[in-house]
Amino acid sequence: MTRPTATPASLPPFPRHFAVLILLCMGCAFAGNHVAARVAFDDGAGVLLAILMRSGGTLLVLAALVLWQRQNLRLPQGAWRWQLLLGLLIATQSLCLYSAVARVPVALALLVANVFPILLALLTWALGGPRPTLRTAMLMGLILVGLVFVLDVPGRLSSNTSIGPQWLLGVALAFCAATVFAGALWITDHKLSQVRGSVRSLLTIFIVFSSINLAGLTGALPGGLNLPATSTGWLALATLVVLYGTGFIVLFISVPRLDMPRNAPVMNIEPLATLLMGWIVLDQMLSAGQVFGGVIVVAGIVLLTYRKTNRAPGKPITDGKPSIAQVPERD
Repeated sequence: MTRPTATPASLPPFPRHFAVLILLCMGCAFAGNHVAARVAFDDGAGVLLAILMRSGGTLLVLAALVLWQRQNLRLPQGAWRWQLLLGLLIATQSLCLYSAVARVPVALALLVANVFPILLALLTWALGGPRPTLRTAMLMGLILVGLVFVLDVPGRLSSNTSIGPQWLLGVALAFCAATVFAGALWITDHKLSQVRGSVRSLLTIFIVFSSINLAGLTGALPGGLNLPATSTGWLALATLVVLYGTGFIVLFISVPRLDMPRNAPVMNIEPLATLLMGWIVLDQMLSAGQVFGGVIVVAGIVLLTYRKTNRAPGKPITDGKPSIAQVPERD
């Protein structure tokens, strides 16, 4: 699931309580987007259709903003191939995450997908970046312990019930989304950092929309463009477009005034909000152990990335979610 970027402006930051309120609302909006997607999928809507509607609606508004600001879409020499790869990675991440949401409880999919800061830290190290410190390694271990409880590994090992293939596939897709998103963040920070954030966001969303459209037209994912069976599914699709588009555009416009290096950890409310919404809307209830594990995962991610934020406060937000330097993060 992608998030916006923006470049700093000279406007003064919002008061902190107001900035935190905006981020809380946006985190809940992104959470609601996933819950609405599951409602649409349960009504027969295809995954590709949901991504097309979401990215298409956001693309129209974002393009209007960029044109209104008269921004130059020209990229530096050699940046186009990285921009194309970034867009394809974000498209893959969106496809994997929505496919996971269609198969397992929404909160479970989001919690697994939110381990990408660990993967990004390891990827950065593998590609010549700094080695994770002992504190970082301990926090990574804490997150993995929480993930064991989120996946209810102890309960599944102690019971005789078999693990269904859809559950395994859903968890694997969520982890794939985390892996791909970590790669997208690395490209953003190391290969496209000189590209204006709004231009990068627009081009990324355009590539997502185009590639998903191509996948649908070629039949790469059978049933991917299936229409909802009832008005409930159509309402859910409209809801996810509004929630995601609103969250994206509000962050796109407001980021320069939100003091993200200080306040971005608030965005980690998304998995917990998804847990609550999934229970209310979908009657999806995780066990007490899974909820406990979810709290551990979110707390570990906040501690891990908040430390990175203090070290690199000037990093831009990426096209998927705030970057590891700003996310006290987190996609």
